[in-house]
Amino acid sequence: MKLREIIVVILLVCFTLCLSSSMVLAEGKFKLKPGASGKLCLSCHTAFSAKMKAKHIHTPLAKGECSGCHNPHASNHEMMMDGDVDSICYKCHDSVVAEGSVSVHQVVAEGSCVACHDPHSSDNPSNLVRAGGELCFECHQKLGEKIASNKYGHSPVKKSCMQCHTPHASTKSVGLLKSEEPGLCLGCHKIKSAGFKKAHMNYPVEQARCSSCHDPHGSNSGALLADNVHEPLKKEMCNQCHNEPTSAEPFAVKKDGFELCQGCHYETINEAFAKNRLHWPMVDKIGCINCHTPHASSEPGLLRDSMLDVCGSCHTDTMARQERSQTKHKPISDGECTACHSPHASNNLFLQKEASIVASCGQCHDWQTHSTHPIGDEVIDPRNQNLSLDCLSCHRTHGTEYKQFLYFADVQSLCVQCHTKYRR
Repeated sequence: MKLREIIVVILLVCFTLCLSSSMVLAEGKFKLKPGASGKLCLSCHTAFSAKMKAKHIHTPLAKGECSGCHNPHASNHEMMMDGDVDSICYKCHDSVVAEGSVSVHQVVAEGSCVACHDPHSSDNPSNLVRAGGELCFECHQKLGEKIASNKYGHSPVKKSCMQCHTPHASTKSVGLLKSEEPGLCLGCHKIKSAGFKKAHMNYPVEQARCSSCHDPHGSNSGALLADNVHEPLKKEMCNQCHNEPTSAEPFAVKKDGFELCQGCHYETINEAFAKNRLHWPMVDKIGCINCHTPHASSEPGLLRDSMLDVCGSCHTDTMARQERSQTKHKPISDGECTACHSPHASNNLFLQKEASIVASCGQCHDWQTHSTHPIGDEVIDPRNQNLSLDCLSCHRTHGTEYKQFLYFADVQSLCVQCHTKYRR
């Protein structure tokens, strides 16, 4: 081999070694030098020295891989993140929400992982920003207050919400429950004892949904019955509504719909049927228990849920409109639908309690000082001779996209609908 050829070979070997060396030194998608992806960051971000002393450190930080989540050069996201927070988290934690999950935690669905987890380190397991129920009750405030004030507490709740719930998603049940009722409850409660059967009047409650009577988060009633207990249950008279416990169908009810309730609540039902307009849930095959629970409830009037949620389960359009509305109507935001509407029946349109819209609104609003605009049955709406002017001529009770429930973006646009000569 000639000298020139030997020199060329040596140069090629050196070039290859240098190239492979530089590739080793410049690893990752940002081609950073060793230490530049983490250790170098900590030389400026000195506050993280305390983070590094926490009991639990996020794996990328522990490995000195800050660029696993952050872009070291520039970013369109806060904190120089290399993408949306949820997309970054899911790169590693892609099994948080299993396929086919029945229920998903809202913060998870919204991609707000850092609402619960510290992305760097924490003294709490799983890098949680707060320990146990303290974290859950930051969002579930009302539930936390109720649990704290309960006379009787449920043992699993005192230990941790995670005794019954999964924090991210559940493949088995709604409400993030680890499993469906009654299986979840029967994991702790043994049903074969004579005392258990006697307490439930010998009904096979191991086949029933425990939360239809008991409040799993605690209660002010004995045996963790929900705070408001239906009288037949309170008096242990289940057979007043159900078949005998020894029958082939012990949980079957003796009558369907409102007819079952009419035996005790005849005045309420007869009064409703005397009205011109009935609320349809009263008269279908399910009847009263469309809205009320037949056993026990934490809500007044044995409602299945808060009034806003009960009404909103059917009136989804109203709830959506209220969400979009710039000005919130207080009775709706307070969940007091019955401030204006009768829940069972009425002689008035839309089940209004008052025959006059002006009278209905006047219960809260002093319209006489609100405006000098003429309204009332004797004032004809110039847009429609069959209508009179009232509060709804200008305002929509359940809200609009504009302020003060107005139908238009500004007062002038509203007024010229009638006062046409002032149109521009």
